[in-house]
Amino acid sequence: MKNLQEATERICELKGNVVALDAACSALVQQLAPPSRQHFVHAFESWAEMARTSMLNAAISEHSIAAFEHDVARIVALVETLDRQEAPPPPPPPARDRGVVESLLLAVPRVATFDGPRALTGASGFFFERDERLYLVTSRHVLIDEPSKHFPDRVEIVMHTDETDMSQFTVFSLLLYDKGKAVWHQARDSGGEVDVAAIRIDREVLGGFEPWAFSPQHLQEPLGDVEIGTPLLVVGFPLGFQDSRHHLPVARQAAVASSFGTRFQGQGLFLTDARTHRGSSGAPVVMRSPAGRHGARDLPWKLLGIHSSRMDMGGRDLVEDESLGLNCAWYADILLTLTEA
Repeated sequence: MKNLQEATERICELKGNVVALDAACSALVQQLAPPSRQHFVHAFESWAEMARTSMLNAAISEHSIAAFEHDVARIVALVETLDRQEAPPPPPPPARDRGVVESLLLAVPRVATFDGPRALTGASGFFFERDERLYLVTSRHVLIDEPSKHFPDRVEIVMHTDETDMSQFTVFSLLLYDKGKAVWHQARDSGGEVDVAAIRIDREVLGGFEPWAFSPQHLQEPLGDVEIGTPLLVVGFPLGFQDSRHHLPVARQAAVASSFGTRFQGQGLFLTDARTHRGSSGAPVVMRSPAGRHGARDLPWKLLGIHSSRMDMGGRDLVEDESLGLNCAWYADILLTLTEA
């Protein structure tokens, strides 16, 4: 018991030390002149990238990686906030610089899970709108996963606030429980649990900002029009990787790898052939819309599925046989059930 008590006391001391160092660093950054702060940000991002590369290639917990990414984004946001407070409003970007980011990337935020203040994991998600109701969609196992004892109580998402300046963003925190009751929607079908969840977002907390979002009109009908081998994109944050300056996701090329419209092995999913990693769970699986863009706020993509996890064979020889390189994607029409009024 004495050793346990000493370990607990030491952990508390380390937490106090980290908080004190954080306060000291924030005070030092505030005292820097604006040009020095900009040099600091560029140097910090370079060192952070080297640290990120080392962590991704080391045997380190994904909790540590998630906490690292969260604090890197927070420190950069602190400097940018100070600069905005002291600098006059910048002139609007030239017309030729507007709209250079594809709308699809703005519909896919990174999802970070937390247990109170403790960072847990990073994943992917996307916005879905139905009858003026807005939802964040991700994998169910991102919000709760009993086998791995993963029980977050909230998630954080980064949302862009200025579509002409991708460095402008804010972080929203979404509680997962209200009085002990889960607030997200999930579903079952004849094959069992569907690994998809949807969280209703209160538009009032967004301060009038409207994110790009998929809608029921983006779902594929009829299913038989999608052939095996059809090119797809899986848009998300593999291993938490992103454009850390602009908080934008990356895309992996994929292809339909099983009969689309047929429930693979009796479950409500189909297979894709793509290189994926942890952190991609909840990413939208999309196909370029044959009809192109339909309106000023429409996404020129068809939403086919929600990426869940890699598919592998239980009897595969881990030494002799490579991974199948296949992935599970749940059919996106499950969202019609999850977003019913």
